[in-house]
Amino acid sequence: MAMETTAESPVPVRTVLQAVGGWIGKLGRIWVEGQITDLNARGGTVYMTLRDPVANMSVRLVGQRGVVEAAGPAVTDGARVVVHAKPDFWINRGTFSLSVLEIRPVGVGELLARLERLKKTLAAEGLFRPERKRPLPFLPGRIGLICGRESDAEHDVLQNARRRWPAVAFRVENTAVQGSYAVGEVMTALRTLDADPEIDVIIIARGGGAMEDLLPFSDEALVRAVSAARTPVVSAIGHEQDSPLLDLVADVRASTPTDAAKKTVPDVREQLQLVRQLRDRGRRCLAGGVERELAWLRSVRSRPALADPVREIERQSEQVTALRDRARRCLTGALDRAGDELSHTRARLLALSPAATLDRGYAIVQRADGAVVRDAAVVRAGEGLTVRVSSGRLGVTAAGPLDDDPAEQAKP
Repeated sequence: MAMETTAESPVPVRTVLQAVGGWIGKLGRIWVEGQITDLNARGGTVYMTLRDPVANMSVRLVGQRGVVEAAGPAVTDGARVVVHAKPDFWINRGTFSLSVLEIRPVGVGELLARLERLKKTLAAEGLFRPERKRPLPFLPGRIGLICGRESDAEHDVLQNARRRWPAVAFRVENTAVQGSYAVGEVMTALRTLDADPEIDVIIIARGGGAMEDLLPFSDEALVRAVSAARTPVVSAIGHEQDSPLLDLVADVRASTPTDAAKKTVPDVREQLQLVRQLRDRGRRCLAGGVERELAWLRSVRSRPALADPVREIERQSEQVTALRDRARRCLTGALDRAGDELSHTRARLLALSPAATLDRGYAIVQRADGAVVRDAAVVRAGEGLTVRVSSGRLGVTAAGPLDDDPAEQAKP
């Protein structure tokens, strides 16, 4: 229950510490998991720090040497252990610690089983789905690199990236890559680089090592932080056979730090070669297209209509001239035939014309009413007649019929 205190009626320090000790004592014995650091033995007592593998928190452990030695040689700095302890509060100093009753090292098999369960849980949440992975930019403007200070991984990434593209820029965040501080420092560096708008890609790199050394990169908090990052992340942890959970959630998995540099930065020589190949291919395509068009143009120009356009005009002119001459001959022939026919008709007409008869010395005798006298017997003596000769007319008076001409009578 809470103490009722005021400024006028405070409680002494011993009362507060005794109350805190009483509350802590009610916790009973508990099992706690963590990572051992600062292992120090003084006589028959062993002092240790049990650090949380994710958060930057720790608690002091105090145990008998026999209890620690019973756990075996695996209890060393950096070891993952499960501790059965009793919470203890030292009232005289106001400090809290755990009194160790039993220590159990976390074996490789148990670690692998835990990682497998965590892997299934994260996979069920969809953190490893391929559609969540983002493509890397072709040429990142600036690359964020998270690695150990002056480590081989840092050297491999920087040297290989700059060998492939000398102008590439990096922002390096050096962190612990193993031990109890690794997860917190890597997550802090990841948040810092992810918040930088100039960073296009983040590489998390570490060289090879034992499975226990790579455990920070299978931590659930780090895996979720990488999944939530806005910037594409490349995982380059260990060697080809190593496969921490970070590889599964990262956008790109590289087998080694050197492979990460190759996947992140293009090779300038390869790109120049590709540009030359594409340029040559474009030149061949363009030259082939121009050559085909020139061949088509030559083919078109070789046609008679374009090779000698005047010849076609001359041919048409010759055809027009031939048609004209043919029409002229036809017309001339038709006119000649019509002229001949007209001449024949005129000759027949002239032969049959009274005027031609008159020209031969004949005359036409007409009575006063214009009737032609064909019989002399019908003409009365003294009747006025008109005589038409070849050149004019004559008015005459009939004396009466005359006897037949002896010459006419003499004709057979």
